[in-house]
Amino acid sequence: MAIQACAGSSTAAGSLCITRSSSQPNSRMAVRSSSGSHSSVSDSILSKLKKACGTPLPVLRHVADAIGNDMRGGLVVDGGSDLKMILSYVHALPSWNEEGLFYALDLGGTNFRVLRVQLGGKHGRVIAIESEQVSIPQELMFGTSEELFNFIALGLAQFVEKEGGKFHLPQGRKRELGFTFSFPVKQTSIDSGVLIKWTKGFAVSGTEGRDVVACLNEAMERLGLEMQVPALVNDTVGTLAGARYWDDDVMVAVILGTGTNACYVEKTDAILKLYTPNSKSGTTIVNTEWGAFSTGLPLTEFDNDMDVVSINPGEQIFEKTISGMYLGEIVRRVLVRMAEEGSLFGSNVPDKLRTPFSLRTPHICTMQQDKSDDLEAVGSILYNETGVESSISASRIVIDVCDTIARRGGRLAGAGIVGILQKMEEETKGLVFGKRTVVAMDGGLYENYPQYRNYLQDAVTELLGPDLRENLVIEHSKDGSGIGAALLAAVNSKYRHDI
Repeated sequence: MAIQACAGSSTAAGSLCITRSSSQPNSRMAVRSSSGSHSSVSDSILSKLKKACGTPLPVLRHVADAIGNDMRGGLVVDGGSDLKMILSYVHALPSWNEEGLFYALDLGGTNFRVLRVQLGGKHGRVIAIESEQVSIPQELMFGTSEELFNFIALGLAQFVEKEGGKFHLPQGRKRELGFTFSFPVKQTSIDSGVLIKWTKGFAVSGTEGRDVVACLNEAMERLGLEMQVPALVNDTVGTLAGARYWDDDVMVAVILGTGTNACYVEKTDAILKLYTPNSKSGTTIVNTEWGAFSTGLPLTEFDNDMDVVSINPGEQIFEKTISGMYLGEIVRRVLVRMAEEGSLFGSNVPDKLRTPFSLRTPHICTMQQDKSDDLEAVGSILYNETGVESSISASRIVIDVCDTIARRGGRLAGAGIVGILQKMEEETKGLVFGKRTVVAMDGGLYENYPQYRNYLQDAVTELLGPDLRENLVIEHSKDGSGIGAALLAAVNSKYRHDI
């Protein structure tokens, strides 16, 4: 039987949905009889975990308030808080008037995606879209900048070669590309930005401190690919732009996938570090980089141990608590402790269970969906991915651990959303809570992990109350960041005066 695992990464990072076969090389079943008893040690570990991961309403309120405070600090001066509050230089959003052929490159995780979009203006809107996803070899995530961008440019060039049908480039124009780059970047203009640091497991040398658009341009030039980049955007910014194209009430965008981030529409006069506002609309999009938030989070020893051995210890704590890259690993670490100290899976602790990231968020999502009497999917995943044979009673404990970590992650993400909304409302009364307001959500974790999604929505409702919650729409905006990048390329096109 094939098992479809769910959840995972953001659109920018590609889907982490996987298929695993539960067939085994011998007749042993992954789920053993439920006879026998487990040590009370495992129950004690689980009880302590639940307490440490608790997110009652006071904790959620503290997190929401602290995120708002960090937002304000980051808008006053660079380095004013954990949140970088990066200016996007997006002063104009799509207006339905955009026409022509535009490309997008969406890089944000273990995959990158390329798109082409044919826009038909106010009457034609989006005429046609094509896209492809390319998996990035793991060695390139730890290689050199030139190697990574050469690989990306090659994938883009191969995609361009397939252009045809409804897609046509007006004579005399170069192709234009919206570049979604979902890592912390200090933007210097709408079409340039310097990489601050890699996140999401990337450790590419020779890129930090460089303009990432220049890195891409150099790679395209090496291939002879003629294409220009009028817009560099974060995946959250692209998601907001893509969703706003269809709904004028979109004010916030959140990515919950391999990594996580959020952006929102801010008044330029509230950005004190912006000495010379340059926005006719009086607003711009601010990229919060909320993955770096760390104040008042309910952390456990398992979180701390994972953080210490990560490639960025002490950093991206919120991301390590709520995003798809880390939830499965936290669960694995808990299970190792239960196996070692409580003999949860018997006397043997396989090396596979001790292997970091052998259990991933798609796996814990699938295990939580298992409602069968014998919990076959749970046992099969544990056997295939970690080498353990689990009794039914042990599998139930595993599901409880998965739920505990997913509950904490979803509820903290919900508190983060409310923190942003509260900050926006404080600046302008009635801007958010006095009317219909839309939060655009994207990412495989939000899309594919129903329990996580429900916990997020429950936390938002608890914090806002039923009356304010009525005006708030949390809307899935699938693949929004790529389409949004193409739209922002159109808005900032070098040929926009020809349209």
